[in-house]
Amino acid sequence: MREERDYDDIPGTYVFDKENSIKGYHLNMFCMSLNTEQGREKFKANEEAYLRTFPMSEEQVQSVLKRDFLGMLQIGGNIYYTFKIAAYDGISMQGAGAAMSGTGMTEADFAQMMIDGGRPIKGNRSKKENNNG
Repeated sequence: MREERDYDDIPGTYVFDKENSIKGYHLNMFCMSLNTEQGREKFKANEEAYLRTFPMSEEQVQSVLKRDFLGMLQIGGNIYYTFKIAAYDGISMQGAGAAMSGTGMTEADFAQMMIDGGRPIKGNRSKKENNNG
C-alpha cells in the first residue's frame, strides 16, 4: 500500500512520482516508441496488436485504445509521454489538455482558461476542504 502524500489532496492532480513512474513504465515506453517512424507505422497498422508487444496492464491498453488521456495519467502515464499519442492523432496540446482536465471542456475553453491564468484556486486547493475526498 502506498504512503499518502500531501499532493494527493490536490483535486485533479496526478503527480508523476516514483510509484507512478514504476506503474506507468511500459505505457510510457509505448508512447516513446511513437517517436520513431517504425513505431508509428506498426501502431497505425494494428493498434491493439502493437500495444500488446508492450507488457502493459489491460487497463493501460484500453486507455490508449479509447484515447482516455485523463485515464492514462491516473494509471501512471506521464503527460509528456502521453502527449505523443495526441500528437500522433493530430490533437493539439490545448485539445489534449482539455481531455486531460476531466471536465468535458472544449479545446477553446481550455485555451481561454490558460490565457486567463489557469484553474481558479477556489475549489481546486484541497479535496478535504471541498468534502470531495
